[in-house]
Order: sequence, then C-alpha cells, then structure tokens
Amino acid sequence: MSASPDLKSPPAEDSKTSILTARYRATTLGILLVVTLIAFEAMAVGTVMPEVSVDLKALDLYAWSFSTFLMAGLFMNVVAGQWSDRHGPRVPFLLGVIVFGAGMVLGGLAPGKELFIAARAIQGFGGGAVIVTIYVMIARAYPDALRPRVFAALSAAWVLPSIIGPTIAGVVADLASWRAVFLAIVPLVVPGVIMLIPVLRSAGAEDRTAPAGRWAWGRTFAATAVMVGAGLLLFGVERLHTGPALAVPAALAGLVLLGAGLPRLLPAGALRFARGLPTTIVMRAVLAAAFFGVNAFIPLMLHDVRGFTVAQAGIALTTGALGWSLGSYLQSRRSYDRVTLVRAATVLVAAGVLLSILAVVPAITGWVSVPAWIVAGLGMGLGVASVNVLMMQQSAPEEQGRNSAALQVADTLGSALAVGFGGAITNGIGHGNLPLGIAVTFALMAAIALAGTGLSARMRTR
Repeated sequence: MSASPDLKSPPAEDSKTSILTARYRATTLGILLVVTLIAFEAMAVGTVMPEVSVDLKALDLYAWSFSTFLMAGLFMNVVAGQWSDRHGPRVPFLLGVIVFGAGMVLGGLAPGKELFIAARAIQGFGGGAVIVTIYVMIARAYPDALRPRVFAALSAAWVLPSIIGPTIAGVVADLASWRAVFLAIVPLVVPGVIMLIPVLRSAGAEDRTAPAGRWAWGRTFAATAVMVGAGLLLFGVERLHTGPALAVPAALAGLVLLGAGLPRLLPAGALRFARGLPTTIVMRAVLAAAFFGVNAFIPLMLHDVRGFTVAQAGIALTTGALGWSLGSYLQSRRSYDRVTLVRAATVLVAAGVLLSILAVVPAITGWVSVPAWIVAGLGMGLGVASVNVLMMQQSAPEEQGRNSAALQVADTLGSALAVGFGGAITNGIGHGNLPLGIAVTFALMAAIALAGTGLSARMRTR
C-alpha cells in the first residue's frame, strides 16, 4: 500500500475509516502540520497587533494589517487554484510556504508601517497559495465520506496554537518585542515542508500527467481587479471623513473594479444569490465577515479600552478558536443536514458578537468576551466545515480547484471588507470615542450574521 494517496482519484471509503490509516497518514499529518503553522501565525499576530500599532504609531495600521494580508491572499487563491487544476498543487503549495516565511521575516524586521504593510501583503500571497492548495489536496485525496473528518482535524490543528499561541505571543511581546513573535514563527516552516515530502512527490507524479490546458488570463486579471478594487474601496471609506474629494472617487473606482472582477471569480449567479453552489460560496463570505470583522478588534478593545495586557487580551482569541474546534468536531460525528447546520451557525455567530458588545461597557467585566467568543467560535466550526462539505458535493471533479478558489475568494473578500469597514468606523469614531467605534463595528457584523440566517435556505438546489 502506498504511503500517500493518489491525488487524482480518491478511493471510496466507509465514513468510519480513519484518516490516519497507512493510505492517508502522510497526507493527513503533513497538511495538519502546515495548518498548525498558519494557526500559530494567525493567533500570534492577532494577539500582538495592538503593540504593533502603538510601536509604529498608527491606529490606521491596525485594520490595514489584516485587510492587506487578506486581499493579497485573495489574488493567490485564484492563481493557485488555476495552477492546481492544470498541473497539480505541488508547485503553488511549496512556493506558498516559502513566500509566507519570507513575509514573516520582513514583518519582524520592518522599521516602519509602510514596510510592515508590504510584509503583510507578502505573507498573504504565500498563505493564499497554501490554503487553496490544501483544499485541492483534500478534495482529490479523500473520498466524500472522509472529508468531514478531515475538516474536523483541520480545526483540531488550531487547538494547540489556540491554547498556547496567544499566551506565548503576549508574554514575548510584553517582555521582549512583538518583532520576536514574527521571527520566532519562521523556523516552523522547515519541518512542515519536510513532513510533506511524500505528499509533494505524489503531487509531482500528477504534475507530469495532468493536461496543462490554457491559462485563464481573464480570471487572473479579474483577481487583480478584485484585489485592487477592494483596496481602493477600503481606502475611500477610511478617508471619507478626512478627505472626501479623494475618497469618493477612490471608493467608486473600487466598486467598479469589484463589479468587473467578481463575476469571473465566483460561480454564475453568486451575486444574486442563485440557489445551490452560488449561495453556498456566498455563505462563506457571510460567516467570515461577521466573525473576523469582530475577531480582529477584540484584542484592541481589551487592550486599549479595558486595560488588559497583550497576553490577557489574547485569551478571548484562544476561546474562540477552541469553540471553533468543538463545532467542527461535532459536525463530523454524524450525517447532518448541512443547510440546517449553517443556519444554526449564523445564529450562534450573531449571538456571540452581540454578547461581545457588552465588553465595552465599563460596568461589565471585559472577560464577558470569553464566553461570547466561545459561542461565536462554535458557530464558525459548525458553519465553515458544513459550507466546505456542501461546496465539494456540489462541484464536479474537474472544477474542484476553481470552486475551492472561489470559496477562498469569498472568505478572504468578506473578511477583508469587514475588517476594513470596521477599521474605518473605528478610526472615524474611535479617535474621539474608541468604545463607541468598536460597539458600532460589532453591531454591523451581528447584522451581517443575522442576514445570513435567511440567506442560508438558498444553499439548497430546490
């Protein structure tokens, strides 16, 4: 029996088959190790961002550090998805890991906010390639019956980083520097690549046999338009209160570019919520916007409003990730109606976000954010895994890479726009009243989650 599965034709398996059997072990462990690396980065960087914004003297840096990462990742989702469909996931995956590590080094050494934002973009390019190729590997390596278990394992890979990542990052930032957090993550890239050598060799065999086809330059240009358009829109929204003469044209240009590019990147009918796959893809954006549009600002709220240390502020992120892992585990235990799970997920995310608003009230302890974010994380664990499973069920094998990329485009664009709009609200109101700015941002994200509750019914084909 081979050490790693055939990435082109996953065999049929019973749902009780372990994803750690000899056939799947190398693929599973390699993917989980890389996801653990990404989890450490996300938890650590999210925790120390209040210190970064203080050190580099820019509150406006806060939202852009997340949005830039996400917009760069969106572009690479499309490019890596195309490459994976034509040549296999080996090359974009390997290059993505290397670029991701280079961005972490540059971020840790950045002397000012401009270079730091550039470093975050480089990290996004690398991370975007890695994520979409992992989805392609899952779609091609595992049969449908095992995919819920794989997604549960991916969520479980966040557990250790979620438990120790914010604490370690907070302690290092408090005792040394936030720069040390960025640089300490880089060595984790090496064992991840080494562990994935068997998987990369299997993918290499596919590279030599897959038909190359023609590169879809239209999709590449569309991805560029969406990336630039999102950046212009967020720039315009953020500067609207200080320089409307420049902000309004920038925002309008951004909307035009988004309108031109998105139809090429998403399934037909996605922008009008057509039934089935189009709405399934859009629901990933809804969940991501509602959750990450709050998750990015929780450390800032606890650190700058409630006076928590960086390590203490990171605890809420830990509990959210643990709730996510629990939700993903629960959805893997039985065969559920996936649309029902997604609807329940939107309600849980909305409840967690609304409860988080209480943390800005002086008479209420800031620690209320901990149970609040467990609830929101539970919703994400149930919802994201269910959306992923539905997407794969609704995709033809030859479109798995394209639809995996579309799913990531929806996820990253939803997150980037939510964080960017949240940053604009926080900057516009927050310089005079930061608690009010954060509360308005959180209320907006709760409304997005509740809108998804009704929208989720259109994930059904009839």
